[in-house]
Amino acid sequence: MPVQTLTQLDPLRRALAGLRVRGPVALVPTMGALHEGHLTLVREARRHAASVVVSIFVNPRQFGPNEDLGRYPRQLAADSALLEHEGVELLWAPAVEAMYPAGYATSISVSGVSDGLCGAARPGHFDGVATVVCKLFNQVAPDMAFFGEKDWQQLAVIRRMARDLDLQAPAASAIHGVATVREADGLALSSRNAFLDPAQRAQAACLPRAMREAVAAVRSGASHDLAKAALVDQLLQGGFSSVDYAEFRDADTLAPIGPGERGNLRLFVAARIGGTRLIDNIAVEAD
Repeated sequence: MPVQTLTQLDPLRRALAGLRVRGPVALVPTMGALHEGHLTLVREARRHAASVVVSIFVNPRQFGPNEDLGRYPRQLAADSALLEHEGVELLWAPAVEAMYPAGYATSISVSGVSDGLCGAARPGHFDGVATVVCKLFNQVAPDMAFFGEKDWQQLAVIRRMARDLDLQAPAASAIHGVATVREADGLALSSRNAFLDPAQRAQAACLPRAMREAVAAVRSGASHDLAKAALVDQLLQGGFSSVDYAEFRDADTLAPIGPGERGNLRLFVAARIGGTRLIDNIAVEAD
């Protein structure tokens, strides 16, 4: 059965009323250019809900002035075909004018978990994320929502927003993270991987490899600073042009950690290869 694609809010809400008769509704928010990582989210949502809604919206408010909004891949027809194959009932694909109509003047800012990492490297990014996700939650009112753990800081921001604003559709406890899906060489799946030429794609495999080695060094007793320095050097030697950050942080609060601190930590990295910025994170202790 073809996936129903809607672009306006009133038809969306009418369609959702029909879906809710069948049971719980799950939302998978995306910016399109779907890959196996997104489809894994859809399959996980299918396990928990009677109906799955996927949103596709390239959100201009989370892109900075010198970022890749204009060249971000847009392929709605191909994405719709993938979602139809996965049995998605509803595709919500609003235009920018529908999401942010004339006179729109509201923004949501989540402090704490948005500090540092991508929050520092991309000022205003998480305000745009929190704002659009809150709007999507209000538009769809899902019983649950699913996000990839590759964007760990984003997931923390969204959960904190839902908790602080007392959201119930979905509640913070119903916002699920799904493990990062990776290529055979360990590179995390990302829509931005499409920007890499073949040589850059081969070099990009250095990122997960260097991260695994940094984590292994810390597990063996090396200091965080030495492990980070070795990681950065390996990336620059491996073809990356720059490293925005490489940090060990508390996995729950995303707070910076002290020297020698152990516990529930993750390694977060953002690095650039050519004109493409890649991000990733992994647990310090074995999952």
